[in-house]
Formats: sequence, structure tokens, C-alpha cells
Amino acid sequence: MLFQFILLQAKANGLVPQMLLIGLIFIIFYFFMIRPQQKKTKDAKKFRDNLKKGNSVVTIGGLHGKIYSLEEETVTLDLDKGIKLTFEKSAISQESTVKAYKDEYKEEKK
Repeated sequence: MLFQFILLQAKANGLVPQMLLIGLIFIIFYFFMIRPQQKKTKDAKKFRDNLKKGNSVVTIGGLHGKIYSLEEETVTLDLDKGIKLTFEKSAISQESTVKAYKDEYKEEKK
């Protein structure tokens, strides 16, 4: 009885279309903002969990290097002959495309 009264009042005041609009806006936000961000975070975590010694990577600061050693939360990168820097795993942003490009270019030359 109380629910019917509230529903009748909502219809009389035009609250139902407003509630539907708010619900629609929330659904749009979810599919265009929240869900893609969750997927991106999940993919980044998967990438960091699959790091291996010898992979060429790029840090969030833009440093390119090859993974020299891995520990639980840190990664040591070999930047050049004898230059090694230690970073948090979360500082590794992506795999280096420079090495992949160079390898592909060498194969084309053959």
C-alpha cells in the first residue's frame, strides 16, 4: 500500500523519467569510463606479473632497458654496459617497441 502511494506520487511529480535518466547516465558512465579503466588496470597487472629476465621494457619515466633481475616488488634494468638501475615493478609501463622494430628491420634486410 505504501509502495503504491509512493509510486503514484512519483508519477504525479514526474520523478520516474528523472530516475530513468539518472540510471541511463550511470550505465553510460560504467560502460565508457569505469569498465575500460578496470580492464586497463587488469591488463597492466597481468603484464607486470609475466615479466621475465631479458625482456626489453620502458619505465613510466621513459627509460628503456633490459630486465637484468626480478624480485617480488622490484626490477633491476640493465640500461647500458654496466649501468643498472632498480625500479618498483609498478614503474614498468610497457614492453619496448624499439627492440621489436630493430629485430623486424634486420629480418627484412636479409
